[in-house]
Amino acid sequence: MAPTSANLSPAELSYLHNSLSQTPPIRPDGRSPTQFRPLVAESEILPSANGSARICFADGTEAVVGIKAEVEKSAGFGRDIAGETEEAGLGTAGGNEIEMEGMGKGNEGNKGRDAWVEVQIEMPGYRDDDALPVFLGAMLRESLLATETLKNRLYINRRFHWRLYIDILLLSAPLSYPLPLLSLTTHLALQHTNLPALISEQDEDPLFNDDWDAAVPLYPSGQTPPVTLLLASVGPNILFDPSGDELAVADAVVAVSVAPSAEKQLAVMAVRMVDPPSRLTGAGTPDVLNTATGGAAPAKAEALAVRETESGVWRPPRGGVSRSLVARMIKMVVEKGGVGEEILEALDKVET
Repeated sequence: MAPTSANLSPAELSYLHNSLSQTPPIRPDGRSPTQFRPLVAESEILPSANGSARICFADGTEAVVGIKAEVEKSAGFGRDIAGETEEAGLGTAGGNEIEMEGMGKGNEGNKGRDAWVEVQIEMPGYRDDDALPVFLGAMLRESLLATETLKNRLYINRRFHWRLYIDILLLSAPLSYPLPLLSLTTHLALQHTNLPALISEQDEDPLFNDDWDAAVPLYPSGQTPPVTLLLASVGPNILFDPSGDELAVADAVVAVSVAPSAEKQLAVMAVRMVDPPSRLTGAGTPDVLNTATGGAAPAKAEALAVRETESGVWRPPRGGVSRSLVARMIKMVVEKGGVGEEILEALDKVET
């Protein structure tokens, strides 16, 4: 469930839902449907990290991401690594030649492993193993590992690899669902992450250049980390970067992760449904059923019928999300000149 600071009465929820269902929608902060909250962004703020970034939204929510890489010896071939079984062998056994694949001389295009990337999120008021930080970390990690780009960049040789630690710190209590803030900050930190230049060869113990100016970027030129955007539907409208109040009346919430593909178009990395807090709100009571306003107390069946037909009274959303609605959301993100492209272009302009 998305956290929300909206402690609104059924009347306020109904008013807000009606406002957001207008054409065009009337958002509480005056933004357009595709407009993000104003933010301040900076990168390379932690001198001891391989990469770092900070983003602060206009509502005061702020996040810092630090990325650290350390050399680690690769596990033996043929062993199970965090649930991933390698099919490669090494050398000879009993005088018989063992075929070498995977991280060896076989499948050179798929050398990385998911286990080499760790994502840790700290949020005020939450334990590290609480459902919300764990779910957010899983969504961010899923989009990062959707392609082989990041994993393969961590491969050094058959004996050693980089282990990447992505530490995310939310400095303020989440006033809304913090996924967009954490994703944008992580994207910016990864975009400015550098690794020491390797000067050793083949399977030697790794030796690196001490000159940090010679460091190589984790994501080479032309490649970009993914970014996850949050969309909410209210009536016929789709809203980007919904606030806590808007989440309180959302009919559906979807997280879409995208990254540029080889054709310079945005490709979908992952899509996740998020259970909105609006489902847990209390339903409003029509005046005809409210004895405090002169209404009568009908039977249960009659009360249910009136609640379903009475307009202008808040009713929590029920049911699932149609495929056509999800398709509309994805199209608005990935289309040429769409919101996803606009966000990535803005982040690319952040200077160190």
